[in-house]
Amino acid sequence: MKGIVAAIIVTGALCGALELAQAAAEQRITLMLGGSYCDLYLGEVESAVKKVSGVKAVDFKSMKGHAIVTVEQSKATSKQLVEAVNSVKGEGWHCRAKEMK
Repeated sequence: MKGIVAAIIVTGALCGALELAQAAAEQRITLMLGGSYCDLYLGEVESAVKKVSGVKAVDFKSMKGHAIVTVEQSKATSKQLVEAVNSVKGEGWHCRAKEMK
């Protein structure tokens, strides 16, 4: 019985360590969004940002007027994300981004 309890504890500890390692391998970059009617085209912004290698998630809901982008550590830079957002434009509208530090 003690062996089973010990195995459960070790398994739990390993899972926790794995989650910590994964979290350490990620970073969040916050972008302030602007531009003519950009807030109406967040789907296009999300698509452009997700094309950047290493992007795992894009959150527009936590902070109005901002994108919080979760990326794999050292896979995507804030400059790449800003360039992706700045490329989103259409007839009469455009988007731009600036990294929040």
